[in-house]
Amino acid sequence: MDGTGESLQDRLAAAIRANRPAATVTVLTGEAAGTKLLVLLPTPGVPDEVTERSGSLGDPGLDDEAVAKATGQVAAERSARLTIGTPTGESLDVFVEVFPQPPTMLIFGAVHAAQALCALAKQLGYWVVVTDARGALATQERFPLADRIIRGWPDDALAQVPITSTTDIAILTHDPKFDEPAIIGSLASPARYVGAIGSRSTNEDRRIRLAAAGVASEDIARLHGPIGLNIGAETPEEMAVAIMAEIIATRRGRPGGSLKAASGRIRNET
Repeated sequence: MDGTGESLQDRLAAAIRANRPAATVTVLTGEAAGTKLLVLLPTPGVPDEVTERSGSLGDPGLDDEAVAKATGQVAAERSARLTIGTPTGESLDVFVEVFPQPPTMLIFGAVHAAQALCALAKQLGYWVVVTDARGALATQERFPLADRIIRGWPDDALAQVPITSTTDIAILTHDPKFDEPAIIGSLASPARYVGAIGSRSTNEDRRIRLAAAGVASEDIARLHGPIGLNIGAETPEEMAVAIMAEIIATRRGRPGGSLKAASGRIRNET
């Protein structure tokens, strides 16, 4: 129990329900095996929240190191077995289990490919926002799985959705008056992935216009365009798979090529 009478499990469950990022640090060996520390991190976009902790590993200095490790693992979205130092110079084996905030998928353009991408992203645990200024397309009937639908121009959506390092953005409108404001605003944000639909020539012309509009070359380099992996996608559903595959590869720091020609481990190791 903490000072409020809540158990660590109760506080963790409440954080998960509120989509607040959290982690538990559990001692694995020695006399303190099973001891837990709960770390609650600030929710992106909520300015008044601060890092909180419940429980203790037995020493304030050790708790501070555990909080730092937990913060890093939540940012990486990876649970891991780690070693932290004790105040006496000994090492302590712990397991950091992370409960990151669900990633956000922001989709510009309420087109057929967006319907398929929305459904696939929901299966993969995303909080999905679909936005389009065309009210006849951006409807709950067409996007029943969307967590939020914003009927407005790109600047409206970007102002309403907290963009963080766990936000992935797909721009699918095929119309420069929608695409380019969405791209410029997205590249100015900390979004993890920004992809835009269109052919190679369309995207080359687009990059020239972005540079002329003053977008920095390093920001233009972040743009995935044409969007998605080259799997020969033709249908909206196949396009969604190609887009989602590239997003996952970006999220995991992988090139996204065929495993047949790959070297090294297939799965990332902690």
